[in-house]
Amino acid sequence: MKKSELYKKAIEYFEVAMPVAETELNYTTPFELLVAVILSAQCTDKQVNMVTPDLFCRYPDAGELSQAHPDEVFNYIKSVSYPNNKAKHLVGMAQKLCSDFNGEVPDTLEELVTLPGVGRKTANVIQSVVWGKSAMAVDTHVFRVSHRIGLVPKRCTTPYSVEMELMKYIPEGIVPKAHHWLILHGRYVCKARTPECDKCGLTEVCKEYQRRQKEVKKE
Repeated sequence: MKKSELYKKAIEYFEVAMPVAETELNYTTPFELLVAVILSAQCTDKQVNMVTPDLFCRYPDAGELSQAHPDEVFNYIKSVSYPNNKAKHLVGMAQKLCSDFNGEVPDTLEELVTLPGVGRKTANVIQSVVWGKSAMAVDTHVFRVSHRIGLVPKRCTTPYSVEMELMKYIPEGIVPKAHHWLILHGRYVCKARTPECDKCGLTEVCKEYQRRQKEVKKE
């Protein structure tokens, strides 16, 4: 099967299986989403959503957060992963927003990655979700699912190379949705340790599923 045909089948499947695909992080402003995405690194969205209501109530914008001490912020986020580092990043990020961007979240990759705690993945999430840009954020779910299905070749061993490969074949207009398709599929169906292939409509084209079936037959 040609790569273009594989992508076509995958897109058609997800369009039906997940007509609505969006972030599961709770937020009301670009600033709140940026905070939530920083907190979500190596942590579940569910856990992040448990701590952000009180955090946002205390620090509703960059101005308020920029005046905080990391130790104070730590008390609000101590249940997420790496709270010490994230508390420092959040305060530094807010200070940078205030000093360089008038307290507003910028809309370009180049500007976003200058913020403490913001790498390419986080910047792409903000570009995609907040500004609707054609940006593909590659987290562990996107990386795993893309390889398993066969959307990207084995030689794509970095998040950046996976991002570039996906962007070649996914139509620009649906990249933001496709990002969430892959995340949600990886989170609820194509799980890391125990993929639930019986719930997946892509088994007939999935390279990993076909490989596993061959292994079973050999046994």
